[in-house]
Amino acid sequence: MQKTIYSLAPLRQVLLAPNQRYLKFISAIETPAVDMTLLNRVSASQVEKEHPSKGFNLLAAEDALILRTLVRGEFAITGLTRKTLRQLLVDKTTGQISRLLKRLRMHGLIKKVGKHYKYYLTELGRQIATIALKLRELVVIPGLASPASA
Repeated sequence: MQKTIYSLAPLRQVLLAPNQRYLKFISAIETPAVDMTLLNRVSASQVEKEHPSKGFNLLAAEDALILRTLVRGEFAITGLTRKTLRQLLVDKTTGQISRLLKRLRMHGLIKKVGKHYKYYLTELGRQIATIALKLRELVVIPGLASPASA
Protein backbone atom coordinates (compact mmCIF):
# COMPACT_ATOMS: atom_id res chain seq x y z
CA MET A 1 0.00 0.00 0.00
CA GLN A 2 1.37 3.37 -0.95
CA LYS A 3 1.86 6.04 1.65
CA THR A 4 -0.20 8.78 0.09
CA ILE A 5 -3.36 10.60 1.01
CA TYR A 6 -5.19 8.61 -1.66
CA SER A 7 -4.55 5.36 0.17
CA LEU A 8 -6.44 6.44 3.30
CA ALA A 9 -9.68 4.73 2.26
CA PRO A 10 -8.06 1.30 1.65
CA LEU A 11 -5.99 1.74 4.81
CA ARG A 12 -9.18 2.41 6.76
CA GLN A 13 -10.67 -0.87 5.50
CA VAL A 14 -7.53 -2.81 6.41
CA LEU A 15 -7.44 -1.34 9.91
CA LEU A 16 -11.17 -1.76 10.45
CA ALA A 17 -11.11 -5.54 9.84
CA PRO A 18 -9.30 -6.49 13.09
CA ASN A 19 -11.59 -4.21 15.09
CA GLN A 20 -14.67 -5.88 13.60
CA ARG A 21 -13.28 -9.36 14.36
CA TYR A 22 -12.57 -8.35 17.97
CA LEU A 23 -16.06 -6.88 18.40
CA LYS A 24 -17.60 -10.11 17.08
CA PHE A 25 -15.41 -12.01 19.54
CA ILE A 26 -16.60 -9.89 22.48
CA SER A 27 -20.25 -10.17 21.48
CA ALA A 28 -20.01 -13.97 21.18
CA ILE A 29 -18.92 -14.18 24.82
CA GLU A 30 -22.10 -12.59 26.08
CA THR A 31 -24.90 -14.66 24.57
CA PRO A 32 -23.97 -17.64 22.43
CA ALA A 33 -26.87 -19.54 20.94
CA VAL A 34 -25.74 -22.95 19.74
CA ASP A 35 -27.96 -25.58 18.23
CA MET A 36 -27.53 -29.12 19.58
CA THR A 37 -26.87 -30.41 16.06
CA LEU A 38 -23.79 -28.16 15.90
CA LEU A 39 -22.54 -29.47 19.24
CA ASN A 40 -23.08 -33.03 18.06
CA ARG A 41 -21.25 -32.32 14.80
CA VAL A 42 -18.19 -30.97 16.64
CA SER A 43 -18.10 -33.85 19.13
CA ALA A 44 -18.51 -36.53 16.43
CA SER A 45 -15.67 -37.90 14.32
CA GLN A 46 -15.23 -36.45 10.84
CA VAL A 47 -13.80 -38.13 7.74
CA GLU A 48 -12.25 -36.10 4.93
CA LYS A 49 -10.63 -37.84 1.94
CA GLU A 50 -10.55 -41.16 3.84
CA HIS A 51 -8.68 -39.55 6.78
CA PRO A 52 -10.63 -39.77 10.05
CA SER A 53 -10.43 -37.04 12.65
CA LYS A 54 -11.75 -37.55 16.16
CA GLY A 55 -14.31 -35.20 17.63
CA PHE A 56 -13.79 -32.80 20.49
CA ASN A 57 -14.76 -33.77 24.04
CA LEU A 58 -16.02 -30.41 25.22
CA LEU A 59 -15.60 -31.31 28.90
CA ALA A 60 -12.13 -32.89 28.73
CA ALA A 61 -9.25 -30.91 30.21
CA GLU A 62 -7.03 -31.16 27.11
CA ASP A 63 -9.75 -29.98 24.72
CA ALA A 64 -10.76 -27.23 27.16
CA LEU A 65 -7.16 -25.99 27.17
CA ILE A 66 -7.18 -25.90 23.37
CA LEU A 67 -10.50 -24.02 23.28
CA ARG A 68 -9.32 -21.60 25.97
CA THR A 69 -6.20 -20.92 23.91
CA LEU A 70 -8.21 -20.33 20.74
CA VAL A 71 -10.53 -17.73 22.27
CA ARG A 72 -7.72 -15.43 23.39
CA GLY A 73 -8.43 -11.88 22.33
CA GLU A 74 -5.15 -11.43 20.49
CA PHE A 75 -6.09 -14.19 18.05
CA ALA A 76 -9.34 -12.40 17.22
CA ILE A 77 -7.29 -9.43 16.07
CA THR A 78 -4.18 -10.89 14.46
CA GLY A 79 -5.14 -14.50 13.87
CA LEU A 80 -3.18 -17.50 15.03
CA THR A 81 -0.29 -19.35 13.46
CA ARG A 82 1.27 -22.70 14.15
CA LYS A 83 4.22 -20.92 15.74
CA THR A 84 2.13 -18.92 18.23
CA LEU A 85 0.04 -21.98 19.06
CA ARG A 86 3.24 -23.96 19.66
CA GLN A 87 4.46 -21.31 22.11
CA LEU A 88 1.21 -21.51 24.10
CA LEU A 89 0.81 -25.30 24.05
CA VAL A 90 4.34 -26.20 25.17
CA ASP A 91 3.60 -29.88 25.85
CA LYS A 92 2.77 -30.53 22.17
CA THR A 93 5.24 -31.15 19.37
CA THR A 94 5.11 -29.33 16.05
CA GLY A 95 3.57 -32.40 14.40
CA GLN A 96 0.84 -32.52 17.03
CA ILE A 97 0.14 -28.82 16.50
CA SER A 98 -0.14 -29.34 12.74
CA ARG A 99 -2.55 -32.24 13.24
CA LEU A 100 -4.54 -30.17 15.73
CA LEU A 101 -4.88 -27.34 13.20
CA LYS A 102 -6.05 -29.84 10.57
CA ARG A 103 -8.57 -31.28 13.04
CA LEU A 104 -9.88 -27.81 13.91
CA ARG A 105 -10.27 -27.01 10.19
CA MET A 106 -12.06 -30.30 9.47
CA HIS A 107 -14.61 -29.55 12.17
CA GLY A 108 -15.09 -25.99 10.92
CA LEU A 109 -13.83 -24.26 14.06
CA ILE A 110 -11.07 -22.29 12.32
CA LYS A 111 -10.53 -21.06 8.77
CA LYS A 112 -7.37 -20.34 6.84
CA VAL A 113 -6.91 -16.80 5.57
CA GLY A 114 -5.76 -16.33 2.00
CA LYS A 115 -2.44 -17.82 1.03
CA HIS A 116 -0.94 -17.25 4.46
CA TYR A 117 -0.55 -19.81 7.23
CA LYS A 118 -2.77 -17.75 9.49
CA TYR A 119 -6.06 -18.93 10.93
CA TYR A 120 -9.09 -17.25 12.50
CA LEU A 121 -11.92 -18.69 14.54
CA THR A 122 -15.11 -19.13 12.56
CA GLU A 123 -18.46 -18.05 13.94
CA LEU A 124 -19.16 -21.69 14.80
CA GLY A 125 -15.77 -21.99 16.52
CA ARG A 126 -16.40 -18.90 18.59
CA GLN A 127 -19.83 -20.14 19.67
CA ILE A 128 -18.68 -23.68 20.44
CA ALA A 129 -15.64 -22.53 22.41
CA THR A 130 -17.57 -20.06 24.57
CA ILE A 131 -20.46 -22.42 25.29
CA ALA A 132 -18.10 -25.32 26.09
CA LEU A 133 -15.97 -23.22 28.44
CA LYS A 134 -19.03 -21.73 30.15
CA LEU A 135 -20.59 -25.16 30.55
CA ARG A 136 -17.40 -26.65 31.92
CA GLU A 137 -16.40 -23.85 34.30
CA LEU A 138 -19.76 -22.48 35.43
CA VAL A 139 -21.89 -25.63 35.61
CA VAL A 140 -19.97 -28.90 35.65
CA ILE A 141 -16.96 -28.08 37.84
CA PRO A 142 -18.94 -26.18 40.53
CA GLY A 143 -21.55 -28.96 40.47
CA LEU A 144 -18.88 -31.60 41.09
CA ALA A 145 -17.13 -29.49 43.74
CA SER A 146 -20.22 -29.01 45.89
CA PRO A 147 -20.77 -31.67 48.54
CA ALA A 148 -23.40 -34.26 47.72
CA SER A 149 -26.60 -33.70 49.61
CA ALA A 150 -27.89 -36.76 51.44
